Amino acid sequence: MPKSTDFPEEGDLVVATVTSIRNFGAFVTLDEYGNREAFIHLSEVATGWVKYIRDHIREGQKIVARVLRLDPAKNQIDLSLKRINDHQRREKIQGWKNEQKAARLVALVGQQLKVEPDAMPALFADALVERYGSLFEAFEVASADPKRFQKEGGKAAWVTAFLRVAGENIPPPQVTIKGTLEVSDSAPDGLLRVQSALAEAEAVDPEAVTVQYVGAPRYRVQVRGTQYKQAEETLKRATEAAIARIKAGGGQGTFARQ
Repeated sequence: MPKSTDFPEEGDLVVATVTSIRNFGAFVTLDEYGNREAFIHLSEVATGWVKYIRDHIREGQKIVARVLRLDPAKNQIDLSLKRINDHQRREKIQGWKNEQKAARLVALVGQQLKVEPDAMPALFADALVERYGSLFEAFEVASADPKRFQKEGGKAAWVTAFLRVAGENIPPPQVTIKGTLEVSDSAPDGLLRVQSALAEAEAVDPEAVTVQYVGAPRYRVQVRGTQYKQAEETLKRATEAAIARIKAGGGQGTFARQ
C-alpha cells in the first residue's frame, strides 16, 4: 500500500517525479508521500559543476533522491540526487515497483472479498506489513509457502483470497545453493564408478539437482528450489547419495558447502 501523506525522515531515500526545472534547481513530487512537493538545489543534482541542469534530469522523470532537510511546519523538503550510489538507487526503485505491484494485488483481493480499499489496512494490510516487513514480501511468502501463510494468517476469509491472488500473480522466488563434491576411485573401472556416483546425486531430484565438472576429482553440485531449507535438505541427500555409492565400491568421497 502507498505510504501515508506524512513526511519522510532525514536520510531516507524517496522516489519522486520531476515536475519543474529551473536554473537554480528542480521541483519534484514525492510518489510515496501523497505527492508532497520537494526541492533539489542545483548543487545537489550531481557531483562536480553542473552547467546545464537538463543534462542530468528532465520533467516527468522518475528519480531516487535522499532527504537532506525537512521542515514540516513550512512544508519544506530538500533532497539530493548526488548523495546516493547506483546500488542504492536500483534497490529503492525495485522496492518501490514491488510495492506498487503489491498495492494492485491488494485491490484484487478486495474485489474478491467485495471490500472497499479504505478497509484494507485494518482488515489485513497493516498486520501483514508488521509481520513481514512489506506487503510484497507477504505476497511472496504466500506464493512460496502457502501452508506457513495459512497457519500464520488463520481462518479469516481474506486469507483464502490473498493466497489465491498470490498464487496467480507472484512466481515463487528461486534460491540456488551449491558445493564442491570430490569423488575418486583408483580401480580400473573407477571412471564408470565415479559417473555412477554423480548420477546417483542427480537422481535424488532431477529437476532441482545438477552436477557440473570442475576438474577431477572435483564436481560442483547445484540445487535450485523455492525454499532455502528444502534446497539444503536436497543438497544434503544428493551429496550423501553420491558419497555412499562411491565408497561402496572402495572409492573416496567428500563434500564442501560453498
